[in-house]
Amino acid sequence: MKAAEIRRKYIDFFKKRNHVEIKSAPLIPENDPTCLFTTAGMHPLVPYLLGAKHPAGKRLTDYQKCIRTGDIDEVGDAVHLTFFEMLGNWSLGDYFKKEMIGMSFEFLTGKENLNIPVDMLAVTVFAGDGDCPFDEEAFNEWRSHGIPEERIAKLGKKDNWWGPAGTTGPCGPDTEMFYWTGPLPAPQVFDPADKRWVEIWNDVFMQYNKTADGKFEPLAQRNVDTGMGLERVTAILQGKTSCYETEIFAPIFAKLDEIRGITVAPEVRTSSERIIADHLRAATFILADGITPGKVDQPYVLRRLIRRAIREGRKLGITEPFTAKIADAVIAEFGDVYPELREKADIIREELTREEKQFAVTLEKGTHEFQKLIDRVPAHIEKKIISGKNAFNLYETYGFPIELTEEMAREKGFQVDRAGYDAAFAKHQEMSRAGAEQKFKGGLADSSEATAALHSATHLLQAALRKVLGTHVEQRGSNITAERLRFDFSHEEKLTPEQLKQVEDLVNDAIRRDLPIICEEMDLETAKKSGAMGLFENKYDAKVKVYTMGDVSKEICGGPHAKRTGELGVFKIKKEESSSRGVRRIKAVLER
Repeated sequence: MKAAEIRRKYIDFFKKRNHVEIKSAPLIPENDPTCLFTTAGMHPLVPYLLGAKHPAGKRLTDYQKCIRTGDIDEVGDAVHLTFFEMLGNWSLGDYFKKEMIGMSFEFLTGKENLNIPVDMLAVTVFAGDGDCPFDEEAFNEWRSHGIPEERIAKLGKKDNWWGPAGTTGPCGPDTEMFYWTGPLPAPQVFDPADKRWVEIWNDVFMQYNKTADGKFEPLAQRNVDTGMGLERVTAILQGKTSCYETEIFAPIFAKLDEIRGITVAPEVRTSSERIIADHLRAATFILADGITPGKVDQPYVLRRLIRRAIREGRKLGITEPFTAKIADAVIAEFGDVYPELREKADIIREELTREEKQFAVTLEKGTHEFQKLIDRVPAHIEKKIISGKNAFNLYETYGFPIELTEEMAREKGFQVDRAGYDAAFAKHQEMSRAGAEQKFKGGLADSSEATAALHSATHLLQAALRKVLGTHVEQRGSNITAERLRFDFSHEEKLTPEQLKQVEDLVNDAIRRDLPIICEEMDLETAKKSGAMGLFENKYDAKVKVYTMGDVSKEICGGPHAKRTGELGVFKIKKEESSSRGVRRIKAVLER
């Protein structure tokens, strides 16, 4: 079964069961400041899992594009990916365990669905502990569908529990489904430690709230959140040992072979070939969402992906520009499913070509400087180190990401003084890469009063920027916590002190006017005709929320907001800087 067929079967299955299909959200999270990228299907639904009403209703399903950066260094093996698609469905206070487990079993085993034999499946459920009881309901429900007791493993919170992200918040048990990939017949008794049992689906039952004193209290709104990785399921159902061997990557590898003038069998792809395919697929999707290469946050991750792919291309003997050609293969393969790829095709090619040309120069110069560092160290020294200062100089002067320096150093038997590098980097600019590296652990965004106020202030900020700088200003990303807002927007030049003062004054004037912040639900076309701004137009579903603040701002948004602008406090810009090529960044606070 091909990936496209699995994707469509999943969506159609849940649509027939009264779920509304919603669009994949952008890779840049709107409502969760804990991560730079959308890393799971639930990420865009954070406000609704917390209790807000979703315009599409209580039953939802989608396929969501995701980026995870924590395993970038592992990409190149058989399993790790940077970009992937997550199939998901949600119940927002509607059905719960009985219905979800029944639908899971039907989709996995139904002849018109995945048609997996029952004897190839096993599941895990929450075993219970001193805080919360054994999930007997899930256990019995699986048994009622013919899963034998010896194929149902009871595991603790480490394996079968979701959340909370912090010390308090929504959480609950989950049940995970596994497929046997070893020789037949499958073992009668399920051993979760046997890696030949591969997880293919996860149903999360959000039913508790962990309080500040460590108690687990029942939630008023119980939710279901599920996730199935499309690439993994495709590979498993096709009997492949790696998703790189499936048709998902075939067009990308075919283009790479064409560039190299050779033909390589899918099962013998090298690490370099896999890195190129993965990284440039991810980069193409990130570029389509409006991010361009830069030195911090998402732009930094994007630059790292592109430059690592280029270096791997050099290892394969590719010396001419090739990244845009690979992007063309990605666009051709995924453009029908994700239209933004076709819409932004010219920009994607332009940015990749520009970055490749720039890096070609810096790579040659930087490699020469790197080799000079290596040559200075006497051969008899056992522990060979590149100092943090020298590693940072390679980054600042030649554009070498620290990971590239570390990778090249390992190849030469050297180590890099990473602590020294970090110290040098901290003196130069704000350290933000840690945020890019963290894995999403299943958290819900902060919807506190302070965060809601800063969300509303961000709308006023964009309106002010467009008034001062021009209507070319559009959001390119935001990150909002309870302490501050960070707003990226399209603009080529550094703002003058006079312009920053004008922006501040306009925002504070809107705050002083104490405008009501009105939320209306409407269909997308009505929202557009009403003049509402859409920040990432391809992300919206048929119904949207529109927030209006007097005659100042009218935007489509799903984040938390204040009731009136007068509640916000005094708006103060703390910093204005470049985020990436053609994108500026403002950091601001609300002072009470």
